[in-house]
Amino acid sequence: MRIRLDLAYDGADFSGWARQPGLRTVQGVLEGAVARVLGGEPRLVVAGRTDAGVHASGQVAHLDLDEIQHRRLDAGRGDVDQLARKITGVLGRSPDVVVHRTSIAPDGFDARFSAVWRRYTYRVADEVTGYDPLERTRTTFVRARLDEQAMDAAARALIGLHDFAAYCKPREEATTIRTLLDYSWRRDETGTLVAHVRADAFCHSMVRALVGACVAVGQGRLAPDDLVRLRDEAVRTSAFPVLAAHGLTLAEVGYPAEDLLAARADQTRARRELD
Repeated sequence: MRIRLDLAYDGADFSGWARQPGLRTVQGVLEGAVARVLGGEPRLVVAGRTDAGVHASGQVAHLDLDEIQHRRLDAGRGDVDQLARKITGVLGRSPDVVVHRTSIAPDGFDARFSAVWRRYTYRVADEVTGYDPLERTRTTFVRARLDEQAMDAAARALIGLHDFAAYCKPREEATTIRTLLDYSWRRDETGTLVAHVRADAFCHSMVRALVGACVAVGQGRLAPDDLVRLRDEAVRTSAFPVLAAHGLTLAEVGYPAEDLLAARADQTRARRELD
């Protein structure tokens, strides 16, 4: 039985998603909680392996149960629905990670490889809003009055299928070609600037570089056309900063219709192997 888990976490006190010896990670904490509920050595597969300090409000993972764990769960659909409550219950009264929902995954579902897009948000406070210490773990403060219209124009100019090498931390033999589906900036009801960034996949540090580039535009240090030129040069650049991790949140993961899940997973695996 494969279980889908929908979860959220405050990344401030985690050393990222991935399990690492001697470090507190989201995967390590959750797998420990699942082990307390079901026993065995559970291994979670996640849609997006977030870095240290990055948050998630719409993360997705899956878990394959062995025979013993399956029996312990009693193989009941109702029991699967209650698994989220049981996992969260063993995490304590005010945990920084919570499982909102558990369900039996449809045939062919893979939390990582079946995904067709991921959407992140990034929060920036500037001199319009001022610095709020209560927001310091989820909002980056920039000491400038940012031009949100210029930032939004720059963001929208980057949308499409391109080589984003200028906006990615290079990894040997890994492709930097991505489809940026949506990218926009707006101020929320408090005046905080919020970026919405959605792509089929992201390479390392890509979102934080994209928002750093647009902040440079908002400061008047770069023009919107500069971001397109830098992208098309396809060379890693220091023309803009990569912003801090704590402003970043994985907000949503998109999947195709159930009858397309397996084909999508096969397609993504094949592409990753070529990478």
